[in-house]
Amino acid sequence: MSIPPNFLSSLTCQHPKVVMERFLDKSPKSKGVAVWVWRSEVAPVDLYCYLGARFGPPNGPQNFFRNDDSDNLIHWEWVLDFPGGMVHILGMTFRTELWLVGDLQLNEADSAALATAIKADFAVHGPRMSTIRKSLERWIEFANPYHRLRRAVEKLLADLKGLGLQPETEELPDITDPANAQIPQREELLARYSKGLGLCFGVRSMLPVMAEAYVNFLLFALMRPELKADDRLRENVLRQPIDVRIKSLHINCSGFAKAIDYASVECKAYHRLVNERNDLLHGNVVLEKLRFSEVFFNGKVPVFKEYRSMWERSVGVDIKAVGLRELFDEVATVNAVIAYLGTCMVPEIKAQIDLMAEKRDLGWNQDTGRIGIFFPDHLVDMLVVHGTSSSSLTGDA
Repeated sequence: MSIPPNFLSSLTCQHPKVVMERFLDKSPKSKGVAVWVWRSEVAPVDLYCYLGARFGPPNGPQNFFRNDDSDNLIHWEWVLDFPGGMVHILGMTFRTELWLVGDLQLNEADSAALATAIKADFAVHGPRMSTIRKSLERWIEFANPYHRLRRAVEKLLADLKGLGLQPETEELPDITDPANAQIPQREELLARYSKGLGLCFGVRSMLPVMAEAYVNFLLFALMRPELKADDRLRENVLRQPIDVRIKSLHINCSGFAKAIDYASVECKAYHRLVNERNDLLHGNVVLEKLRFSEVFFNGKVPVFKEYRSMWERSVGVDIKAVGLRELFDEVATVNAVIAYLGTCMVPEIKAQIDLMAEKRDLGWNQDTGRIGIFFPDHLVDMLVVHGTSSSSLTGDA
């Protein structure tokens, strides 16, 4: 039979001990199982509050199997009885699953009908649902900009290293040399350097921003409460030039054991890097950085001061302009200034910042200003295959 009209009102909740005894009972059972998947049919937080308001705390066995943290495949479960069977309601990361056990012939229309009936029943249990909702901490998940930039830089650097560029030893063959009459790898060489120089330009443009993102992350996590609570003061801090933001970190933030010395080797090197990036990114015409040759003219006749090879006048010019040879020194500069800022922090605070900085996804509690780490770096989902003793797990790093 299909789901009866009074199905929702007939649901009852047993004590967890009774539910667990059933779960551990391995005697043969002949009842069928149907699985419904809800994503937007009923908002998970609404469903959680509704079930809690009507039936009390979750009573399913998965509540006992879960770890006491947020890293679980199934976060909560209610097991509810109806005449002739029971329904497991499982709250997961990507969906809510309802496992209906009993002699029922069900279809998707029944699933939609039950979702509609539950939402209609909210009005009956509204006050209690509101009380439960207010007891929940509200957190906002957000993507960590510093982590995103660092991961992007690391990926581009790995791609660049994979090209195996060796500008000190590689060059285009000299066509005046009889041994080089055939140039079979010319196009491959030029294509490899074209890609590598594009990657280099991207990384050099991002490196100063990566350090700036780290500074902004420190301000977000550690800014003094009196500054964070005032919109004007907070915006004033965040809109300062990067050198001012760095110099005043120990003033505007809690958790610093000593002042930032912007005259330190690390900060001075970073300041030079920022200026270099500005010329690169904004296309500033700075002749001393862009010049590569001199040539005289007698009318329209060029007279070269010195001859340069085809490699030097093509790929060599781009290598110098893009700064391929300076790239890895600049990576070291950014890592050094980030490490230096860490030495100015209280060790306990630095350990917390290090942990959060390495996470892509973070949480923020707007009411308390706390930052949290909710879930692991990998994503895992689970599909239970009914009628077998195994389950299928899929992971996505």
